Amino acid sequence: MAKKTAATKSKVKYSKETYAYWYESMLLMRRFEEKAGQLYGQQKIRGFCHLYIGQEACASGAITALTKDDKWITAYRCHAHPLGLGTDPGAVMAELFGKATGTTKGKGGSMHIFDKERNFMGGHGIVGAQVPMGLGIGFAEKYNGTKNLCITYMGDGAVRQGAFHEALNLAMLYKTPVIFVIENNGYAMGTAVKRSSNVDDLSTLGESYDMPSFAVDGMNVEAVHEAVAEAAERARRGDGPTLLEMRTYRYKGHSMSDPQKYRTKEEVEEYKKRDPIEQVLSTIKENKILTEEEISEIVDKVKKKVTDAVKFAEESPWPDGMDAFKDVYVQEDYPFVME
Repeated sequence: MAKKTAATKSKVKYSKETYAYWYESMLLMRRFEEKAGQLYGQQKIRGFCHLYIGQEACASGAITALTKDDKWITAYRCHAHPLGLGTDPGAVMAELFGKATGTTKGKGGSMHIFDKERNFMGGHGIVGAQVPMGLGIGFAEKYNGTKNLCITYMGDGAVRQGAFHEALNLAMLYKTPVIFVIENNGYAMGTAVKRSSNVDDLSTLGESYDMPSFAVDGMNVEAVHEAVAEAAERARRGDGPTLLEMRTYRYKGHSMSDPQKYRTKEEVEEYKKRDPIEQVLSTIKENKILTEEEISEIVDKVKKKVTDAVKFAEESPWPDGMDAFKDVYVQEDYPFVME
């Protein structure tokens, strides 16, 4: 597998439906997150809130490369992945509000979006904890004799955790069908990769375990699709895992409370020139894949979805106090739950 780089010339590689999906899904992720940021400022969303703005290609490109039966798991920057997979935006927004109609009944909030129906195994708040979990999910698929895999996302900060290395070792040992994805946005919480590690080419981290490892242009949805498709083919053959370092960038802070003093405004603006949505829209327009009318319809459709999601969240009920005792144990009549 060759290293993936940004496309030097926009040309049609895929179907009209694929380009339309990429544009619509990434635009939905962007507009949803922008609205979430506004609502956080209004204190309608509380607690932690980590936005995905700028990183949309890392999710959208992978979705078209995988099947609906494959499993997904990620860290706490987790709103966009389920939106791309088809989770109801209203349920995601309601979860951010802490409402009973949310994806986890208001109990998870921004960092813990789940959707079992779409095989989205959730966002996880403990840094790096989802990495060995993704390994376990992949191992279960192999044990059960399926051809499915688990794509496991993490940030660049998570690769400093010991669990990351343990998971990579076991994944190669058992040839587990997992795709490990490092969404390297450069700063983890607020420290540049070069200031936290002697190894700043994170795509090499799998080499210690003889794991195929590659850098990917995470701002280009086509490059992401191609890299994930190749890694998926390897996993389904029974050849085991792949590590992909998706080099991407977040336009907002690590969370809504991040003052972003560790980088310049000029740097952010430079990355915006490679915006993943604008790149795919440019390809669509240059090659007349969609008409201006079709593009406008997508824009209006996305706007309505976000507006409807907010309305749904606003009008949804709060969880009942007794709901705190529900969904704690699989056994509903567990004797240590207080009446």
